[in-house]
This record gives sequence, C-alpha cells and structure tokens, in this order.
Amino acid sequence: MAEVLDIGSCDLEFKYNNEEHHTDLNGVDRLIVRRGQPFTLTLHLQSGTFQPAAGTFQLIAETGPVPEEKWGTKATFGLSDVISKKCWSASTSCSHGNIVSLSICPSPAAPIGCYTLTLDQGPKVKLGEFVLLFNPWCARDVVYLEDEEKRTEYVLSQDGLIYRGNPTHLTILPWNFGQFEPGMLDACLRILDENPKHLKNPGKDCSGRRNAVYVTRVLSAMINCNGDKGVLAGNWSGDYEGGVAPTHWSSSVEILQEWRNNDCCEVCYGQCWVFAAVACTVSRALGIPCRVITNFESAHDTNHNLLIEYYYNMDRERSGEDSVWNFHVWVETWMKRPDLGPGYEGWQASDPTPQEKSDGVFCCGPVPLKAIKEGELTLKYDAPFVFAEVNADVVKYVKLEDGQEFKFDGSTTRVGQCISTKSVGHDSREDITDLYKYPEGSQQERQVFEKAGHHNALREKGLEPGLKLKIKVSADMKRGYDFDVFAVITNNTPVTKTCRLLYNGHGVSYNGKLKGSCGLTEIPDLQVSTGEEKSFPLKICYCNYSSVITQDALIRLMAILIDSDTKELYNKTRTIVLEDPEISIRILGEPKVKRKLTAEISLQNPLPEPLEDCTFSLEGANLTDGKAITETFGTVGPRETATVKIGFTPTCAGLRKLVVDFSSNKLSNIKGFKNVIIGK
Repeated sequence: MAEVLDIGSCDLEFKYNNEEHHTDLNGVDRLIVRRGQPFTLTLHLQSGTFQPAAGTFQLIAETGPVPEEKWGTKATFGLSDVISKKCWSASTSCSHGNIVSLSICPSPAAPIGCYTLTLDQGPKVKLGEFVLLFNPWCARDVVYLEDEEKRTEYVLSQDGLIYRGNPTHLTILPWNFGQFEPGMLDACLRILDENPKHLKNPGKDCSGRRNAVYVTRVLSAMINCNGDKGVLAGNWSGDYEGGVAPTHWSSSVEILQEWRNNDCCEVCYGQCWVFAAVACTVSRALGIPCRVITNFESAHDTNHNLLIEYYYNMDRERSGEDSVWNFHVWVETWMKRPDLGPGYEGWQASDPTPQEKSDGVFCCGPVPLKAIKEGELTLKYDAPFVFAEVNADVVKYVKLEDGQEFKFDGSTTRVGQCISTKSVGHDSREDITDLYKYPEGSQQERQVFEKAGHHNALREKGLEPGLKLKIKVSADMKRGYDFDVFAVITNNTPVTKTCRLLYNGHGVSYNGKLKGSCGLTEIPDLQVSTGEEKSFPLKICYCNYSSVITQDALIRLMAILIDSDTKELYNKTRTIVLEDPEISIRILGEPKVKRKLTAEISLQNPLPEPLEDCTFSLEGANLTDGKAITETFGTVGPRETATVKIGFTPTCAGLRKLVVDFSSNKLSNIKGFKNVIIGK
C-alpha cells in the first residue's frame, strides 16, 4: 500500500508566483495565476520524507458551485516527470527532507475564476485557493498577444486617455482604469457571478468562462444594468438627480467599488465613454487585452438598412429614429476566434452601451474588425450594427406643404471619422480608421459597402448644385467668451441668385439631442452674384449659450439655404466644441515611494461671472490609495485664477498618471492630468 504523505502545511508562494504571473500589482496576500503557465507550491511534511516511487496521489482543481469534469470546471491529474503546458499537469520541482516543491500548470483553456486545490491520496487535504486568469503571455491561450509593449499597455496599464469632441476638435479625457487597485479583481469576478446566465445555470456558465468570446459578451451585457444586475445605469436626459452626472467620472474604481459595496445595485449614471472605460477595466483585470475606442460621427441605424435617414418639414423639424452621434465610445478586445475559423483573430469590437438587443440582451459584440472592414455581416456577433456605426450613408428628405417628399442632401463619407485610441506607450492619439474600413470614396470601400447590401443611390444625384453652402468657424472658441461663426455661400451658376438664409445655433448633447437656441440669423432676400462668395456671421454670445450647453460643451450650427427661383434647398450642419480652461499641475517634492508629495493645482475662471462651490479632486492608481482626494474652497471671481495644494503619498514605483477634476456651480468636470515617475 502506498505511503500517505503527512502534510503539515502548504505554502502557495504568493509573492513569487504573483510576480512570475504579472499579477503582483493585485497584491501578494493570495495566489493569482494565469492559464497555461506553471506556478509553484511547497508542502511541509510533519513526518517522513517524500519518495515519488513509493507513493501516488492526485491533485484536484475545481471552480464554480457545481464543479464537474464534463463541464471542464473540475480537473484531476497526477504527477508527471515533466510539466505539460497543454493541459492540467504537475511535477516535482524539488524534494529535500520533509520539504516538497510541486510545479503545477493550469490548462491554457481552463475556465477563469476562483479555484480550490485539493490533494487526494485516499484522504483528501485542501491545499489552498487561487484565482485563475486569462494569459496574454501564453502562446496557447486565445488571448495571447506577442508584443511585450502592447501587453504592458493593454493589460497592465492602469490609466489611459479617452477621446471625445468632434473630428475637427478632439478633446482628451484622462481615465483611471485602476484594475489592480484593492477590491477591483473581486468586483470583476462578482460581475461574472451576477450575470443571469450564471444565476440560471452556474455549471454551464462557469464552463463558458473557458471562452474569451463568451466572457466578453457577458461583460458587454453586465456593464450596463438593462435587464440584469449590471454595473451602470445610462442617462442621456440631462437630469441626473439621484445620481452623478456622467461627466463627473474619471475613474472606474469608484464606480466598481460603489456597485460592489451596495449589493450590486446599479450606479447612476453613465454614458458611452463611462460604459467603455469600466468594460476596459474589467477586461484587463481578467487578463483580456483591451483598449478604448472612439468613433467620431457615429451612426445609430435603427431599421438596419445601413442608411441614416433624416426627414424634415419646411420648418426644419426633423423626424425619424436614426441618428448620428458626434462621437461614440466602445472597446476592443484581443483574441483568436476559433468559432469563426482562421483569419478573424486580433481586435474584436464590443460595446457595453445599451442601444439595441442582441439575442434578447442589451449587448453588442465581439465582432472581428476584419469582418467589419470586409463587409462580412453574417459573422458573429452584431456585425451589421457595428458596420453601420462606422460606414452607413446619410440621406436627407424634405416634405413639402403639398405632401411631396424629395431627397435634398446626403453624404457617403460623413459617418465613421477619426476612429481613435491611445497610442502604445505614449500619451498620443492613434488613428485606427483603416482597421474598420477602406479609405472613404475608394473603390474598395464602395465595393465593401455594396457587398454589405447597401444600395448606392446617393452617388447618382445628377449635376452638382449651382449654389454651395458651408460653415466656417473661428480659430478660438473658448467657453466663457463670445465668438463668430460664418455661413459661406458660393454661386457657381452663370446668373445672380436671390436666396433665403436661415442660420442658427443650438446647445447639443454628445448623442445628438438638441437643447435651447443660442443664436439666430435670418436673411430673407440676399443677392449673390455669379462667381461670388459671401460670408454671413452668426455671433455666439456667452450670455446666450451659457444656459443651453450641456457638460459636453457642444454647439450644433445649422444653416439652410433656399434658392428663391428653383426652390432648391441646401443644408449644412456642423458641431463645435467649446474649449475648456486648462488645469495646471505642478508636483512639489521628489517623487518616491511612501514619500508625501504635494500637487499645486491651478485653473483660471474663463467666465465673466464668479464660480461658486469650487472643488478640486485628484486621484491616481498607486498614488491616492484607490480614493479621490478632494479640496473644497469658496468663490473664484470672473477671469481670476484658483490655486490649491493637495498632498498625496505614492505606494508603488513606476510611471503613474495623476488625474485632476475641477467642478463648480457653473463649470464642472474639467479634467487634467500629469504623468509622474515614482522612484523606489
């Protein structure tokens, strides 16, 4: 009969293993390892010595509430001479007296999650617990990412930049993903356990966690709270009573902490960039490479015909549910797609903002970028919706008083511009539009469009219009100041034209919903000679726009020109972004671990009126202990500068990003950041 090992204790070597598996930023107080990569544990025997030939035993690794071999949630394996990295395996790495070191390798296709490890030699002994994550460092894992610099950016980096605004004025929102901050990994694992599929069939759901596609789809559904106990409630109304305005957030940490601490009640409120940022945090925490993407002039095609159709009456009132957002933000995750076959590996688009249902659930993706670029809309998941977001055509119709409808404007190039993400290793923008589509107007792009089933009617509009209308803006459009914007009319016909011009501005939210008016020019009988270009100003005054712009600081300019002779209509729309004041950040002291530093922060009030209830807050991964530090002060006069000093103590060496937020009664959610290199 084989000798039974008399085990006194088992050391899971937290520090060594976590450092080897790139999980030590989570802490070294428990074992967190990655698939397909060995980890070490040490058995201390109370009596006797270990002799491999004299004894046999098996190890059992289990995850989920009902672990079973058939689901892949239970693995039983014995000792081998050498480790196999293709399946669960174990070998003796060292044996000396009463100390035995074992090397254990999880399968590169094992379900992620919380595990127990048991030694079975007749009687069973629980050796300990560990968390298993996806492994971008393992070539056999479907999330393998070969480039080390990209792994650092898309898995380990705890901060980043999110782009907003519009194609001609991109703004930067610094964001603290904070996936390694205390409690974040547990919150992310809790998200998986709260999803309806797990609550309905936990065995099948835990088995599904072998599959990065499945996990990404679950996260897409669970980051929003529509139909489940998801993290964030969306709100685009402008009324954020009972919660927090989406523009307030600059960190996923606070959101996930609130969700977990409040028994998984939804956090109020989010909009697209908040949903995407939280999804990025959770994906990186679980080991899936992820990045945040912004698509400017992003289409929402409600009737799935790949056309954005606007219908207007003569009073310029619009109907129809299709829309084009100034920008929309989602995420991309990196993985192979064995369910689709070769050629579709790499970046996959996934969108947690609740817009349309997919298989009865508010989620979207993942879909390969290659499928979008090539118009392969039959591939999973939700390819037609994402294709329309970046490549739909826009067509406008006008309904006359006698009931007739006719097409008067449109564009094959407006949708899907400047698709952007943060560059690898740098605080600069990377334009990835070419990953989603061929160059606008190219033969390949049109062929793909037709392949996707769209009728290319807009390219057969006949002669070019004799009158041309465009909108020009000023170079300096700062919040708090007055400025001019111009409607420019060019007459390329051989005769003088008599026209009517209506030109106005409205506050607008980033998802395209108009607010109040902030300027109007109407010229009923203007004369434009043949070959002449005329410019007509519209003054946008602070006293008019201050009450109608949202926290997005966007103004929609709309001009309509009517040819008095032919009754032809020409329409131009342009959205401008008001420039926020810059936050100045200066670090006082030598940046060292556990040495208190002071951030001197200042901002000039750009408004011609005082700001009250002014607050600066700062936070940063491994800088502010997972919490925002807030300094409140009173009133800042018109055009005056507010300055505060806030102390903080770094806890970890390396390059860190300090994120600052300023809020007040009339100017809120102004963001700034500074990179700080913390010495050991």
